[in-house]
Amino acid sequence: DKRLALQDIKVSDIHSLMLQKKKIISSSEYKLIIKGLKKIKTLILNNKFEFNKKYEDIHMNIEMELHNLIGEAAEKLHTARSRNDQVVTDFKLWIIQATKEICSKITDLQKTIVKKSSLHIKTIMPGFTHLQSAQIVSLAHHLMAYYEMLKRDKDRFLDSINRMNECPLGSAALAGTSFNIDRGFTSKKLGFKKPTSNSMDSVSDRDFALEFLSNIAICGSHLSRIGEDIVIWASDQFKFIKLSDDFSTGSSIMPQKKNPDSAELIRGKMGRFSGNFLSLLTAIKGLPLTYSKDLQEDKEPVFDSYDNLILSLEVLNGVVNGIKINKNKMLNACNENNLMATDLADWLVVNYGITFRKAYKIIKKIISTAEKNNCQINDLSIIDLNIFGSNSGEKIKKFLKIENSINYKKSYGGTSPKEVKKNIQIAKKEIF
Repeated sequence: DKRLALQDIKVSDIHSLMLQKKKIISSSEYKLIIKGLKKIKTLILNNKFEFNKKYEDIHMNIEMELHNLIGEAAEKLHTARSRNDQVVTDFKLWIIQATKEICSKITDLQKTIVKKSSLHIKTIMPGFTHLQSAQIVSLAHHLMAYYEMLKRDKDRFLDSINRMNECPLGSAALAGTSFNIDRGFTSKKLGFKKPTSNSMDSVSDRDFALEFLSNIAICGSHLSRIGEDIVIWASDQFKFIKLSDDFSTGSSIMPQKKNPDSAELIRGKMGRFSGNFLSLLTAIKGLPLTYSKDLQEDKEPVFDSYDNLILSLEVLNGVVNGIKINKNKMLNACNENNLMATDLADWLVVNYGITFRKAYKIIKKIISTAEKNNCQINDLSIIDLNIFGSNSGEKIKKFLKIENSINYKKSYGGTSPKEVKKNIQIAKKEIF
């Protein structure tokens, strides 16, 4: 728990200021404590502080060093508090800061996605359901789906700060304290909205850590999905994209291979994220009030998930930034599997006043004709498409231009260039 060192010093700094303000310690004692804490902070920042395992935790390490520096005055620092309220306050402050850092990394990735999307508004590719080619979409539209996932992730993280924004300091071991402390003062100075309302809940609560791990797991699942798409797109069977050498590796025996290791590792991190969340949830689920040593298990999964999410966000940012798009492969894939079938059914409903179910059956017959001719519906002759007589075949043939497919999806949130441009502009205002 030495990662909590700076938070612990900050909490001790503010706690001692409150003790002096309430005349629980003298001004001279307060000045000694602050001077000592400042020196310890400098040692830690310069990696010169010696952490000693015999002092059990970060709190006692700092307190013992403070005693070495200033003598007996250090013994007054722990007045009107316990390690129970001290550690949960430290931990909350650490997670709040970590949450903000994660949100910054998410924003960096969103910016890269928006920049990449801006270049490919009219680049078309197959959209998939069940990993089967379904309809034609804009590549930018597909990429911006990731932006929306990450936007929800960031909202969840920021929203969680509101729930953890109550200060436990002053709850002491579990029952509060008989000293005339000012919890409102310490809460405000530490940046919290207000003090916690129940001292027993305060020292045993780890909801904020659970929510942090839950948010990381959800965000991790989104990064994993992006990683999966990248792995698929980079495969020899698709060849939609080419990864940069910085984020792919070769085989030890097959010189022709270029493996999407970075995307695979990001996908693999999801096991840690979900495992860490479940680990802490299991540790907490049967604890009686208030503090039990089981709660010592809260930090390792939190630190591990944080480290790996930050790493995953940074790496994925590099992966997306370095991707080269194979427009021809994407276009050619749109010329397979009759991806304009639904478009044509919709067009028949609008232009010939028939029901969608009737249009659906007609398109099934057209697809059957195309299969017999070993071609796509847009390759059929005007005569084959002349299903309503007159010049319907010519009109349908004109409609079935692959490059124009995305133009027809004009509904709000659809894949038409106009809608995609609009969403990109909104995104730019949100993050740039």
